[in-house]
Amino acid sequence: MTPPYSLRDKLRRIFMATLLSVLAIAVITFGLDFLIFRIRVATNHNAYGSVTVNHYYAVLQKNGKTQFIFDPPQQEPCVHALYPHSDALPCWYLTRHTDPRTDI
Repeated sequence: MTPPYSLRDKLRRIFMATLLSVLAIAVITFGLDFLIFRIRVATNHNAYGSVTVNHYYAVLQKNGKTQFIFDPPQQEPCVHALYPHSDALPCWYLTRHTDPRTDI
């Protein structure tokens, strides 16, 4: 006869099942996203895009004030995918973060 599981064992099993499910879903979505991206690149479809980005530096001065130095707007390449591929950020992310800041 099998011993009854305690509440702690049940919660541990539920937690591990949830964790493994989330991990499996993440791996499957990344794999499918990468496959679709590679197919788009191979067939010369719309795999890459570009977004205008306004980068600026925030320089903290000795007197406690911050000086902002703005770069001219530049086109930054992006990929039409859910995840970053080929050292480029996804276009959906880059369009929401068009003003990156570098603290110095």
